[in-house]
Amino acid sequence: MPKALIILTSHGRMGDTDTPTGFYWEELAAPYWALSDAGYHIEIASIEGGRPPADPSSEADDAMTDDVRRFLADDAAMNRLNNTEKVADVQVSGCDIVFLPGGHGTMWDLPQNEALGRLLAEAFEKGAVVGAVCHGPAGLLGATLSNGDPLVKGRRVAGFSNSEEEAVGLSGTVPFLLEDRLKEQGGEYSAGENWSSYALADGKLVTGQNPQSSAEVARLMIAAADLPTVI
Repeated sequence: MPKALIILTSHGRMGDTDTPTGFYWEELAAPYWALSDAGYHIEIASIEGGRPPADPSSEADDAMTDDVRRFLADDAAMNRLNNTEKVADVQVSGCDIVFLPGGHGTMWDLPQNEALGRLLAEAFEKGAVVGAVCHGPAGLLGATLSNGDPLVKGRRVAGFSNSEEEAVGLSGTVPFLLEDRLKEQGGEYSAGENWSSYALADGKLVTGQNPQSSAEVARLMIAAADLPTVI
C-alpha cells in the first residue's frame, strides 16, 4: 500500500495577536480523501504534535465542503488528526507523498522548523512527491537540498499570491509575502486569477495557489508519484 504523510501547522494565532488561525480545513480534507480513495495509507503529523489548530474561518458555511463534512464525520480520520505525531519524530522512509496543507498558521512555524526542512529535502531526494497548497509552500522555504540549493530553486511553483493576501487584508500581518519569498529562493512562481484553481507539477514537486486548488494538487501528486525519479 502506498503511503502519504500530511504535515500541519501547530501555530494557532496571527503572529502575536489574539486572532485565531491554524490549518485550513478544505486544504486538508480534499487531498486526504483523494489520497485515501486512491488506496494510500495516510499518516498525519504536525509541528508540535497532538491536535493542531484549525482556522475558524475554514469552518464557516461558505468554506464548508463535502470533503470537510466527510472528514469531520469519519472517526478514523478525526483520530489521526487528534493524535498527530510531532514532525521531529517522524520517519520519512517509505513515504511516497509528503503534503503540506495551508492555513495562515503555516507562515509562522513551517519555514523556521529545521526538522521539517530536513524531512522535506530527504523525502524529495529519495524520490517522494513533495506537495503543498495555498500557504503550505511556506514549509518548502526551509528545505535545502544536499547540493546547497533551496528545494524550490529553478522549479515551477505556485502558492498564495500577493494579490490574494492583499484581498484578505493580511499583507501587513503575515511575517512575509509567500509569493515574494518563493521568488527570492529562485522558484519560478506563477499564479492564476484570485480564488481560481491553479496548480503546478514540476516533476515530483507539486504546488497549488489557494483552497480552490486543493483537489487539483491531490490529483497531480497522485500522478507524479507514478513518475520516474528525476531531481
